[in-house]
Amino acid sequence: MSVPANNDSAQLGASRNAAVLSNYLPAIGTRVVIAADKSLPADADAVLVALIDGEDGLELVAPEAIGSVAEQLLASFEAVSASAKAESVTTIPAPAGLDVDSVTGVGVSEDLDAEDIRRACGAAARRMTKAKVVFNTLGAIDPQAAAEGFALGAYAYSGQKSTEESNEATQKVVVLGADDDVVKRASAIVDAVATARDFVNTASSHLYPETFADAAAALGRDAGLEVEVLDDDALRAGGFGGLNAVGGGSSRGPRLVRLIWKGDESAENSLGLVGKGITFDTGGISLKPGASMENMISDMGGAAAVIATVVLAARLGVSTPVTATVPMAENMPGGKAYRPGDVITQYGGKTIEILNTDAEGRLVLADAIVRACEDKPTHLIDTATLTGAQLVALGERTPGVLGNDEFRDRVAELSQSIGENGWAMPIPVELAEALKSPVADLRNVTNSRFGGMSVAAAYLREFVGEDVEWVHIDVAGPAFNTTGEYGYTPKRGTGVPVRTMFSVIEDLATK
Repeated sequence: MSVPANNDSAQLGASRNAAVLSNYLPAIGTRVVIAADKSLPADADAVLVALIDGEDGLELVAPEAIGSVAEQLLASFEAVSASAKAESVTTIPAPAGLDVDSVTGVGVSEDLDAEDIRRACGAAARRMTKAKVVFNTLGAIDPQAAAEGFALGAYAYSGQKSTEESNEATQKVVVLGADDDVVKRASAIVDAVATARDFVNTASSHLYPETFADAAAALGRDAGLEVEVLDDDALRAGGFGGLNAVGGGSSRGPRLVRLIWKGDESAENSLGLVGKGITFDTGGISLKPGASMENMISDMGGAAAVIATVVLAARLGVSTPVTATVPMAENMPGGKAYRPGDVITQYGGKTIEILNTDAEGRLVLADAIVRACEDKPTHLIDTATLTGAQLVALGERTPGVLGNDEFRDRVAELSQSIGENGWAMPIPVELAEALKSPVADLRNVTNSRFGGMSVAAAYLREFVGEDVEWVHIDVAGPAFNTTGEYGYTPKRGTGVPVRTMFSVIEDLATK
């Protein structure tokens, strides 16, 4: 059952979230407007086509989209030795008979699956920024993937440069073969991913718990969600010991934001989402090394993704009820900071011996997980830029997925199917045993440097309610790209794992 969203935010091709965020963030990334047409629109000034290596050399995919000039166009690409290697991009002047300025060819895999199309369109979008209206013929293969890939690849974040022009959308991509449903869905998904990217890319001087909570609340209200925000006074009164401890060293107090999409209240399944919102992580008293600490503006990537996902659920009117519980804090080594050796009490009553204040994410997540489980969801996903161990185990692009076996495997499968590539990982018994403390219920870390991603998941598991199917997604590397652009993924904030979590929401609606 589909539940209509109770606002007009699903306007075709529009970026509703960007309009809201522009009132709260100093800068937002570029968006494109997505549209549909069955043939070359009169205002198009560029065309995007797909190239593959055929049996006899270079071939155009879906040449019928170009019409009578297809052979002439292919000859022009061959004349400049265009490559059909996946994501290779070649731009040439348009041949006579095609009323545009230029044609861009992008190499695609012969498999032509959805992820191939997304990545190819994303790679091409970064090379077509000067075109005002792009006719994307890869929609003839997969219109949804073509629309998503191009719009995700076109995102660029210029920040607060004084000489930079406005980031308002000036480009339109017209997707061959798309219809209104494709445009609506692709626009909403792209807007959600871009929203997570915008949050992650914003400097901590401007995004801290109070401002982050304000922006999240505004997005929620605009999407028709129920919104609750607990400030530092309410968190102290409520016994949120993890948030109070982690946020205690900062002059900018913690927050807990709850965003509720009721969906179909008779639905069999409901989902709780929890995302780590550390707006800057110095490590606290257990201070991090200075090298690359500036990347710690991204330590709220889990929170950004969760906020964007629950708003997306409302924008598209999914039937699955979704509640996001989002802890926000700044981990600083101030005079009121918590210390190694302290014993704190998490929300719900468990006592924790602190061995390392740089293992702060699990403390704020634990508070939020207990609160989320009070809503009695059937399923719960928490996500966080949690451990450097994720990068060691799986690299910069592969999220670790841990939790209850069946749900974990399903989440990993869905993540791989949409190109975010989550990978199922275990929680070995012996690693969980090492969290036992002689002076409290648990320690926040073990004394070993091994298996850190699984140790963190073992800690979080202690706070999940009975009969709740639970998964933890560690996106320490995948949420923030510190290397080069690839496919539809830009530098800096990536928006992972928004599309994974939304896929789970839709999957739960079918069960």
